[in-house]
Amino acid sequence: MHKRYLAAAAVAAVTLLATALPAHAAPAQAVKLRHGLTLYVPIKWKVYRHGADQVQIVTGKCAKPSGWGTPECDAFYVFGPKYIKIGAEGFGPYTGKNPFYTASDVQPCPSNRKWGEHIGPTVTRGLRQVGAGHKAAYNAWKSTCVSYSGAKVLARFTQREWYLPKSKILVVDQWNTPGLSDTLENADWN
Repeated sequence: MHKRYLAAAAVAAVTLLATALPAHAAPAQAVKLRHGLTLYVPIKWKVYRHGADQVQIVTGKCAKPSGWGTPECDAFYVFGPKYIKIGAEGFGPYTGKNPFYTASDVQPCPSNRKWGEHIGPTVTRGLRQVGAGHKAAYNAWKSTCVSYSGAKVLARFTQREWYLPKSKILVVDQWNTPGLSDTLENADWN
């Protein structure tokens, strides 16, 4: 009986080790942000700070991380008040009623700089946990990449946004980053 138990335990351990672990279970680095918010992101993700109000976290391929709107850069962003203030096409503050978009012209598509992006109008709204005791207004905007003539849809993506108005923090993801929802849910506030 004892040998059978040990064999079963060994098989269970190998099976557990062979399964993919969620992002928050992998070796992580702590990324300290505004108002004591700390995210724990995988070590392989690269963190770039572009001033006090913009953090770009590159999660995959990216030739030259240069901040918001870097095309062909697999990343998500954490913004503070400066970017929230211009998040309504550069003319007003982001409120969550419309997608985060800092320009009034057509911006490059996240996945291909030769195409233009069109954010929304279809949106899914709700609340999402960001660490203990903090709920973010969550918006997921169905979006497209189009030819610059606007005549043809070339790709689709979802722009996800987590907005914490009291803390003046906005997280924007255009790459459906695996594990990001869990990363935010398991964040710490100090």
